[in-house]
Amino acid sequence: MTVSVIFSTYNSPDWMEKTLWGLHYQTFQDFEIVIADDGSTAETKARINRFEAESGRQVKYVWQPDEGFQKTRILNKALVASEGDYIVFTDGDCILRNDFLAVHMDYRERGYFLSGGYFKLPMTTSRAISRDDIKTGRAFEIDWLVANGLTKTHKTMKLTATGRKAKWLNRLTPTKATWNGHNVSGWREDIFAANGFDERMQYGGEDRELGERLFNRGIKSKQIRYSAICVHLDHARGYVKQEMRDKNRAIRQYTKQHKVTRTPYGIVKDKGDGGNK
Repeated sequence: MTVSVIFSTYNSPDWMEKTLWGLHYQTFQDFEIVIADDGSTAETKARINRFEAESGRQVKYVWQPDEGFQKTRILNKALVASEGDYIVFTDGDCILRNDFLAVHMDYRERGYFLSGGYFKLPMTTSRAISRDDIKTGRAFEIDWLVANGLTKTHKTMKLTATGRKAKWLNRLTPTKATWNGHNVSGWREDIFAANGFDERMQYGGEDRELGERLFNRGIKSKQIRYSAICVHLDHARGYVKQEMRDKNRAIRQYTKQHKVTRTPYGIVKDKGDGGNK
């Protein structure tokens, strides 16, 4: 079985590099990296080239012109370029703890997708994280994070829970196990049967809609929120518009009400829209 890790990026080369080094230092190593670039400038590709030279890894780079927020479109292109039987998704503003992929591999099961979360970092802490902090695991240690700008709260339990406690918290959490684009994985055949992401959708629940179609297909979900750990680097969201959210909400509502299992606006573009407008 082969594994593909897909993550999206847009003009955030500093953050993207940290995502790449987080992948490089994983304990599970049998995977390919596919970057879905939604229109970044040449600086992003230059950073990828540097990572390849320094790490000895090859990265599949899928790019499209900048036409506004079109994450679903580039993710579908990345899916087509990927080769894995099992696919893990994250974002180019997340750093994965070194056991992240091992956890996804351990929990994977036919008929399910895996749903994780992230731990948000403030900007000061996000900037402070170096390649060595990722390599050593300091970037996930509470004392180091607090010393570098993090305010300690009850939420830091996401980073400290291990073993039985993590599994117990996975069962206990009221958070639903949805398709969260920053920390989710599933079987290639299930994702392609649902025709990937709905390309009409922009920012606001665009990831979750795919999961909702998988639910409609009979696929279930497992919660790994306290087991598969990643930290989220701070950034602005100037691309977010309310009309995007409103449009996406209407599409998701249609998906739920009509038990849609396959979008006609996905990897394969159907000639008819099946009434799903």
